[in-house]
Formats: sequence, structure tokens, C-alpha cells
Amino acid sequence: MQASIVGAAYAAKDPAGAAAWLTEHFGFAVNVDLGWYVNTQHPQHPQLCVDFVRADHESWPAATRGKEIVGALLAFLVADVDAEHERLVRAGLDVIMEPVTEPWGQRRFQVAGPDGLLVEVLQQVAPDPEWLKANGLG
Repeated sequence: MQASIVGAAYAAKDPAGAAAWLTEHFGFAVNVDLGWYVNTQHPQHPQLCVDFVRADHESWPAATRGKEIVGALLAFLVADVDAEHERLVRAGLDVIMEPVTEPWGQRRFQVAGPDGLLVEVLQQVAPDPEWLKANGLG
């Protein structure tokens, strides 16, 4: 499969508000705002789009229409996770998981976004050699 853009769509009670949150804190820009549908794209990564659709709109899949988001996590790989954590804490975001260094080679934290969306910010770090060995990877 050849894809020119990779995107994700999330159900939101207020698509414009959810998009505004993403643009303010993660640098996305709004391309299209139809009220019930808002498309955002990251200016530095034009192949990355995140859309928000009003949760009760007829275009949203009937099986989950009008329901809360459960299990949706948007992740961003960054060069300095601690600097991003500090920036987002200063901005007043709700940190639901403080920074942690995982033995498999990630340093990460999570913030709560609109309508149940979780955002994880992570950085690749050296994995723990003992963890690699114990998991058959070292």
C-alpha cells in the first residue's frame, strides 16, 4: 500500500475545541472546519493529519456514534521528552502519567486531551541490556 498522508480521526463533543487544543499545544494547524468536522495537519510534517468529528454526527461509525472515546492514544516521538513535559506542565495540561524511563528504550509521559483522548510524548533512549536479554533481544 502506498499512502501519501497518514491520519487519525477522533470523536469529539466539540471538534473545533479539540482541534484548538491540538493546535495550541502540539503545533498543528486547522485546514478545514465544517463545525461537525475539523481537519488538522502538522506544518512541519504535512503527511500527518488528525481529524475531529462530532461524536453524534451521521458520518461517524454507527457502532460508536455518540459514545465516549476509550483506548485512544495519540503519540509523538520527540528529541527531548523532559523539555516537552516542562512546556506542557507550564501550559496547564493534565499530566496523567509523569515521565518514566522504560526498560525497552523509551522515556515517556502522557497528558489528557479533550473527550478522553490521551496524548503520549516519548523519546527513544538506550534500552536496559538486562531487559533485552530477559526478553530474548540481547
